Amino acid sequence: MRRTRSSSSEASWKDPAPGQVRVYIWELPIRVSHWVMVLSILSLSITGYYMHSPYMVAGGRTAFVMGTMRFVHLLSAFAFTAAFLLRLVWFFLGNRWARLDQYFPTTKKRAKGLVAVGKYYAFMAWSPIAYIGHNPMAGAAYVAVYGMVIVEILTGFALYSQVLGSRYLNFCIGWLPRLIDIQWLREIHFLLMFGFWMFFIHHLYTAILISIEEESGIMDSIFSGYKFVPEDDLRKDMAEWDGPPAQLRTVPSPVVSTEARGSGSPPAA
Repeated sequence: MRRTRSSSSEASWKDPAPGQVRVYIWELPIRVSHWVMVLSILSLSITGYYMHSPYMVAGGRTAFVMGTMRFVHLLSAFAFTAAFLLRLVWFFLGNRWARLDQYFPTTKKRAKGLVAVGKYYAFMAWSPIAYIGHNPMAGAAYVAVYGMVIVEILTGFALYSQVLGSRYLNFCIGWLPRLIDIQWLREIHFLLMFGFWMFFIHHLYTAILISIEEESGIMDSIFSGYKFVPEDDLRKDMAEWDGPPAQLRTVPSPVVSTEARGSGSPPAA
């Protein structure tokens, strides 16, 4: 990994530094699903913890705090599920950096990268290896988190089916309470909330750390979709891609910026 900026650089934070290109990495569906899941987890945590252990008392004869909390929890659960399904679809419809091979270390290079990134996170290496999309460790972490998401969704709808009494919902998820006692399902559903928040803390820390080390605009990229990438690294990354041909658009700027929509090869020299 090589630095391309310095404290004396005159390049704007919006513009690529010399040797970099501005690449469209995170497409709109990725960003939408990311933020909907973040906000819904926040809402689900607040309402879910109240349902587990009410932490405030409301006055008045018309107060219906538990009912309101359950209603908001349910709406947030549907939003959370929809965002996750959108992300699953984008594993197959997304661009080069949204595909499944960016999450599972199926190649020898990704497997080696998993060890190398692990050494950096464990303070056994000075600098991280630069990756355009997710590094192998981040990809593997997301696989674990998505596994937790699946369990959280299944246990949540299993609990809801017991309250709603819907034949359709019972047909889809009623098999789960027959395998695991409902009290254990409730406990699993509750404890996974803390797993999400532990991941959130680590995710925020590593995102800030890598943003400082790589100087690639990674923190801004989850809002704009763009990262600053060394052009040589982009060429090497795309040379390994055997997907559909490129759909690139050059954006006028002080330094040539490139939007790599979908899959393909980097801009010509």
